[in-house]
Amino acid sequence: MTDLQTPYYLIDLAKLRRNMEKIAHLREASGAKCLLALKCFATWSAFDFMRPFMDGTTSSSLYELRLGREEFGKETHAYSVGWADHEIDEAISYADKIIFNSLGQLDRFGEKAAGIATGLRLNPRFSTSGFDLADPARPFSRLGEWDLARLNSALDRISGVMIHYNCENRDFALFDEQLSRIETEFGSFLEKLDWVSLGGGIHFTGDDYPIEALAKRLRAFQDRFGVQLFLEPGEASITQSTSLEVSVLDVIHNGKDVAIVDSSIEAHMLDLLIYRETAKLPQAGDHPYQIAGKTCLAGDIFGEGRFPKPLEIGDRISIADAAGYTMVKKNWFNGVAMPSIAIKEEDGSVRLVRAFTYADYKSSLS
Repeated sequence: MTDLQTPYYLIDLAKLRRNMEKIAHLREASGAKCLLALKCFATWSAFDFMRPFMDGTTSSSLYELRLGREEFGKETHAYSVGWADHEIDEAISYADKIIFNSLGQLDRFGEKAAGIATGLRLNPRFSTSGFDLADPARPFSRLGEWDLARLNSALDRISGVMIHYNCENRDFALFDEQLSRIETEFGSFLEKLDWVSLGGGIHFTGDDYPIEALAKRLRAFQDRFGVQLFLEPGEASITQSTSLEVSVLDVIHNGKDVAIVDSSIEAHMLDLLIYRETAKLPQAGDHPYQIAGKTCLAGDIFGEGRFPKPLEIGDRISIADAAGYTMVKKNWFNGVAMPSIAIKEEDGSVRLVRAFTYADYKSSLS
């Protein structure tokens, strides 16, 4: 507990270290390189801590790319579903590798990128996603090329590919099975490349994940095709490292006990609302409450929690696992105060990194 004003995201470096050490071990054991996926986590005040454990960053836009280059350094990969004419020169100036989403984009900008490593996104037409919204292999997907003849036609202009097909995949057997399918269907193409990125979505820092088996499998892939493998851990980098700290503003009784807090799932944990998931709330105790946000959105509900004693106004609640796809998606809906960002050092001390004000809200509009 600190005296910081809620709401705030609290990044716990001791917990973050556990993920970083697993990433470092996988890099050493497998020979694969690991790049932080900024689309998931881009809180650059933590980059100094993360940098020694990772090889660089991968991005999905010009701004992410620039942030990765300026604040993380090391190897910087540039990807976008669609680069614009006014972006491409600046993007190339920041990138060590640029990955085009389509042959059309490669045709358009490939000559400009001739001075750096160039790649294409390969869509294997299957994935581990359970959500159509997030499925890169959904019907009519715009994400990547899959026709082998078209891919082979680009071999004189590219040195690698990015294949992002895992989504919250905790199942090593499924990963192994699908990678074998990629080897079978695209092996004759892959063996002509210098590098392959398998994207993110592999939850190898989770509890009980067989990381040694993963390392062995990644090394076998590299040996078979003579390529450098890259992974792009987002959630795997920061899972279980961060909480959203909130306070109870009101308690109402309307068929069930509801505690309204000084935050909002719509504004501060939007990814959960999009995928209709509930926040990770305390579950120890005999007193159940629905935890709800303070916006006017009727469905602004974090979920159901259980507490050891009845909640009272002013009580603080810690919402776990609140790093991924939160700070990068937070918004000013209803003008609700943006959570501050704080870091808990490994010695237990807490420092405020950034607080947001009315001026930030006003300047986001016009």
